[in-house]
Amino acid sequence: MAQAWKCAGLRWSAGSGPSLVWERGRSSPLTRGGRVAFAVPAGEVRRCGGARGHPCPVRAAVPARGTGGRCEECARLDRAHSVAADGIADDPRPYHVYLAWFGPGMVKVGITAVERGDARLLEQGAVCFSRFGTGPLMAARRTEEVLRTALRVPDRVPYGDKRAVRGDLPGDEAARAAELAELHARALALGGLPDSLTPEPFRPVDHLRVFGLASAPAAVGEVTELVPGGALAGELVAVAGPDLHLAVEGADGGGSHVVVLDTRLMTGWDLVPAPAAETRLTLPVRRFRREGAGRQDGLF
Repeated sequence: MAQAWKCAGLRWSAGSGPSLVWERGRSSPLTRGGRVAFAVPAGEVRRCGGARGHPCPVRAAVPARGTGGRCEECARLDRAHSVAADGIADDPRPYHVYLAWFGPGMVKVGITAVERGDARLLEQGAVCFSRFGTGPLMAARRTEEVLRTALRVPDRVPYGDKRAVRGDLPGDEAARAAELAELHARALALGGLPDSLTPEPFRPVDHLRVFGLASAPAAVGEVTELVPGGALAGELVAVAGPDLHLAVEGADGGGSHVVVLDTRLMTGWDLVPAPAAETRLTLPVRRFRREGAGRQDGLF
């Protein structure tokens, strides 16, 4: 039997692009046009991935559909040391406040450490973004809250919403930046921002081509979970945030279709290479619903 590798998720680097990360520090760079193929051994159980670089002490079983991949105790520990959850109040690093766009009407405000560069935005699958200002953590936090309330934009956008619109994004880069430009101008005109935050001019950064979405066919659905005995084999056509866009063969023999696999669903599973002859997806898929779309069956 082939050696099993335990997946630890996907990592983005602004310089080298995306890679799948495995236990013990191994990584597999992801190249568009390459083959992604793995199988879940029969009888396999998904186990908690631990927290903060430490393994789960009880190797707890976790639900297949959860994107966190952690048991309740490890999730609590990870959250307790998270900037996003206000678990760290005395971080001395400078932070960027940013506005990110994922599709029409889908804008969020957030913060990220300056030293991380664009990595946080790549991880989130931001199609376009602009920094708004730079300052210490508490000033960045305060600014985030002011913008969230005054502009009526969230600090989170569900991944399911992001995926569903990627096939219908404007083709023009200026059009993708237009909504951000308007919000950035409104934000600069606001009062009540911390004096220790240094505002930045609007400079949109577009990731459509970085992700490969400019030339990728629209995805028709998303993998909902990995299951024992299931397998996936397909051509990688795009990578956006934690999502792999894969062209896979349909079960009806009617040609290939693009589906999205959230790599967070892979964490905690022991995976083996799929057989070289394997060309189809045998994992559960949920179809995207679009206005006016007719019902189609038998593709997977």
